[in-house]
Amino acid sequence: METGNETLSTDFILLGLFPGMRHTGLLVSIVLLVYTIAITGNTTLIFLIWADPRLHTSMYFLLSQLSLIDLAFISSIVPKMVTNFFSGRRRISPTGCGAQVFFTLALGIAECLLLTFMAYDRYVAICHPLKYSIIISRQVTHLMSVGSWVGGALASLVHTSYALHFPLCGPRELHHFFCEVKAILKLSCKDTSDYEKGVVMTSTAVVLLPIGLILTSYTLIFLQVLQMNSPEGRNKALATCSSHLTVVTFDYGPATLIYMRPGSSHTPILNQALFMFDTILTPMLNPLIYSLRNREVGGLMRKVLGRYLISK
Repeated sequence: METGNETLSTDFILLGLFPGMRHTGLLVSIVLLVYTIAITGNTTLIFLIWADPRLHTSMYFLLSQLSLIDLAFISSIVPKMVTNFFSGRRRISPTGCGAQVFFTLALGIAECLLLTFMAYDRYVAICHPLKYSIIISRQVTHLMSVGSWVGGALASLVHTSYALHFPLCGPRELHHFFCEVKAILKLSCKDTSDYEKGVVMTSTAVVLLPIGLILTSYTLIFLQVLQMNSPEGRNKALATCSSHLTVVTFDYGPATLIYMRPGSSHTPILNQALFMFDTILTPMLNPLIYSLRNREVGGLMRKVLGRYLISK
């Protein structure tokens, strides 16, 4: 009995989506539906890019990596949240909590890095098409992918290990639907202001620097597009860029408001809404955006769905 009590006392309690809200069951059911759509959409997109030789290019390889990150991102949060809600158990072990913090940070940072590399890929493809195969070789594309994953993992490892070393006081109740760094720091017995300043500085590097590089890439791209004589080429370039820019907006917008907004730690409900959009809705929307805005992907999606419906 003592061992069991000790285990329970060290567990964190996740209060879930918007504690005290009515009709939480309906909201969780909607989240589960969104999760199913996200898994289906991203898995289908990865399969199409892998199976169709026409999509064996750097742009689509990076897009498949984005879908893979989205799959891992949403899967690191939703299954535990849904299981806790329907089972009535709101606890998560310290190991499980630390793992969730690590993976959500690592995947979030990796996605930011990958979106920056994707913007550079589009810049080279549109502004330097004759040198594209030389600059963006298969080896360079793989380095971009590995760099995103490794960069996210290393940055997350530093933050996770440092954030979890603070001693905690009182009940380990997290006003959140997953283990998140800021929510955990609120339970600390020590002053964490210096570390929180470090988080803001890191967020500035991870968010503002990539945004600056992405905006620079697209400024040069749009200047190049304005000089194109072919309406078809111009429309194709704009369609590709608009898909990526929409994804960038959905990804960076909530992250910027959460980590760089003054006093964000005092608005837990707003933060939960922003996290829901960033970690749950965005992974569902990304494959839909690329399917609707990209003719090749959209055409293949319709063809696969058509075959599936005919077979039924």
